[in-house]
Formats: sequence, structure tokens, C-alpha cells
Amino acid sequence: MSQVEQAPEIALDWHRAGKGAVLCTVVETWGSAPRRVGSQLVVSGEGMIEGSVSGGCVEGAVVVEAIEALDEGEQRLLTFGVSDGDAFAVGLACGGTIRVLVEPVGAVLPEDMLAALVEVRAARKPVAYQVNIETGARDLTAEGHVQRFRMDRSGFEEDGQTFVAIHNPPLRMVIVGAVHIAQALVPMARIAGYDLTIVDPRESFASPERFPGERLMHDWPDEAVAEVGLDSRTALVLLTHDPKLDDPALEAGMRAGVFYIGALGSTRTHAKRVERLTQRGFTAEEIALIHGPVGLDIGAAGPAEIAVSILAEATQVLRKGA
Repeated sequence: MSQVEQAPEIALDWHRAGKGAVLCTVVETWGSAPRRVGSQLVVSGEGMIEGSVSGGCVEGAVVVEAIEALDEGEQRLLTFGVSDGDAFAVGLACGGTIRVLVEPVGAVLPEDMLAALVEVRAARKPVAYQVNIETGARDLTAEGHVQRFRMDRSGFEEDGQTFVAIHNPPLRMVIVGAVHIAQALVPMARIAGYDLTIVDPRESFASPERFPGERLMHDWPDEAVAEVGLDSRTALVLLTHDPKLDDPALEAGMRAGVFYIGALGSTRTHAKRVERLTQRGFTAEEIALIHGPVGLDIGAAGPAEIAVSILAEATQVLRKGA
């Protein structure tokens, strides 16, 4: 998990170290706001910052407000947009408007609630942090937000007062088959925010020289995915063309409910795959979760373009559903 994604963890550490901490969250956007709802910035009492609420446009103004809120022990709801002269001066000159909720840890956001949030995140469990901006009521829940979890979408409820910040586990991608497509896909997926694991029992393929700095597993795929632990925030990409390597991982992925399964191969290869899985007792609905041939049909030619199509398809499924 990157520093940008660790705002709650950093806020808790700074608070417990006596530095003071303020969690600042984008709660609403209009127009060309540069950061999505739910993006977070943490500010210490000493003016240290981690994360971002606007990609640099209004961070300076938010830091000033956050330190003042920390001193006064109060919650603040800030609005920046082109109609605001101060906001124009700090960079929101493209028609965007954002609202940022500022919550000092301790005085406003209880330490024990923040600690509970950090604990749940560490356990890779989805959780929603809810705050009523009018009453100040706050709680953590895993209930009632199935659609928000699936779409990874924070935002206000219909009452216009209750903001729900979705904290999903970090995205992961497990790639079975350390082939040339994987070499192109890994750096792209890492830029997109995925934690990567490459699985291939063939050590000459899954070598540090071919995948420097990456997690490599030389176990058989079914053993490897069992050790990794598949979940609803995992994308499983199968690139070997070899049923004895792909199929066991494929079956594990379907049982675990990963959000994306992509399997390399032609339409004919996929038809044979469907036949094998049907014989093993999987239903048509379960088999339909497999994206095969893998990737969006963009006419990709060569490993890099195929990798683009795979990452684009995984993103489409993540953000818009299958």
C-alpha cells in the first residue's frame, strides 16, 4: 500500500506520537476536480503532510485550515471552487469544485475508532466509515453498502448529510504464467495501484532478472493462490495456455469470488476450457465470470498492447461491473 493510500495509518501513528493529526477527506466534487471522492490527506500539527485531496491545487489552503482545526478541536467542511477568489489563487482554475471534510484525531475523530479502522484495513476486510456532517455522529460498519463496496465508491447518502467513506482492501493482481505478456503487464498494473504476485513453477520464466523487485512464487498455481489468499479485491490473470497450470488457479478464483478472472487463449481454446470446467461441475453462470479470450477487444498486437487490453478490462469490471 502506498503512502497516499495509508492516510488512516499515518494519522494514527502521528496522533499516538504526540504530533497531532488531522484527516482531510474529499467528500464531494463537481466539474474537473482532480481527485475522486474519498481521497485523503493527513496533516500533522507540525505541518507535515501525506496524501492528496487535489493533486496539489488546494493542499496549502487545506493544511492551514487543518492546523487551525486541530488547535481549536473542531470539525470543518471546506469548499474550494472557481467562484471562490481564494480557491482560484491556489489553483482550481479549470471549472472544478471540491468539498473537503477536516477531522482532527482525538478531538473529533475518536482515537479508538481510527484504531479500529486501521485494524480492519490490516485484515483486508471492507469497511465503511460513516459521518453525519450535521450532527457529528460517526461509526464503522460493514453492513448496508454492498454496491458501494463493489464499485469502490465513497459519497453522500440520499439524506445529503451522511458521508460514507469506503475503505476497501488494496487491489491485488495474481498473474499465473511469467510470460512476455506478464513482463509488460506487471509495471502497468503496479502504476494502476495493484500489489503483484507472479506465479510460475518454471523458475527460468519467473526469475528476478525478468521481474526485478516483484514477488515470485514457484509453487504450483493452486498451492500458490491458496497461500496468497484470493478475495473480492483480487484480479486473477492466467497467461500460460497450459490447462494443468491455469485450470487449478481458475477454479480457486471462481470459488473465492475474485472480482476479475482473465484467461489467455483463442475462442477455440476458451471453448475447450468451458467444456473442462462444465465436466468438473461448474455452472454456466460461474463459467461466465471468466473473461476469455482475455482483455478488451481493441485489436491488440504484441505483448504490450495485450497487457493494455487486460488492464483496461480489469478496470472496466472493477468500476462498472462485469
